Amino acid sequence: MSEQQPKQQPTSVNWALLSLFRRGLSRDQAANYIGVGPTKFDKMVKDGRMPRPKRVDGRVVWDLRKLDAAFDALEEDDPDDKPEGPNPWDAN
Repeated sequence: MSEQQPKQQPTSVNWALLSLFRRGLSRDQAANYIGVGPTKFDKMVKDGRMPRPKRVDGRVVWDLRKLDAAFDALEEDDPDDKPEGPNPWDAN
């Protein structure tokens, strides 16, 4: 008889790989997928920059395709649109 290996929980390293095969992502996975933390992701959903989730029975999931479209629609960083003078958070 062979012993079964215990299930491993997904880590941030393999979430990206899992997203290649799954269309619905959890809140943490969706935030990680677009490169922000869960709190920032929640704010982006609230202000409309990221899509609202779908409900699948008791689960809340984000559609990977809608995340891609919303991410593509974000404004590009303008290197010329920087404040004048030094950043007060930079070390002197």
